[in-house]
Amino acid sequence: MDFVMKQALGGATKDMGKMLGGEEEKDPDAQKKEEERQEALRQQEEERKAKHARMEAEREKVRQQIRDKYGLKKKEEREAEEKAAMEQPCEGSLTRPKKAIPAGCGDEEEEEEESILDTVLKYLPGPLQDMFKK
Repeated sequence: MDFVMKQALGGATKDMGKMLGGEEEKDPDAQKKEEERQEALRQQEEERKAKHARMEAEREKVRQQIRDKYGLKKKEEREAEEKAAMEQPCEGSLTRPKKAIPAGCGDEEEEEEESILDTVLKYLPGPLQDMFKK
């Protein structure tokens, strides 16, 4: 019966004592082993990042060759050019910024308003002209 129990539990009999409240065995080199493991993980991560950086540099080199071959531009360059084109004032454009005022407009608003009023008064009949002049 004892043999059957050992076979059924496998090597778990050592762990059974721990689960039932026994004390764990302390490894004197556990701290050192953990530090070595952490260092190995950091080193692997650095190697992985370096590898990915090399691969990305190679990909960018191939992309640039394709751009040069077909005369394409980078996405950032294309967006920058489009933005610059939008900022340039277009003569007679319907999409110019609202704050942009053509030269000569708005400098002498009062005089222009008076001249417009005088022009309108010329086309009114006589009695209406007298009424607006007062």
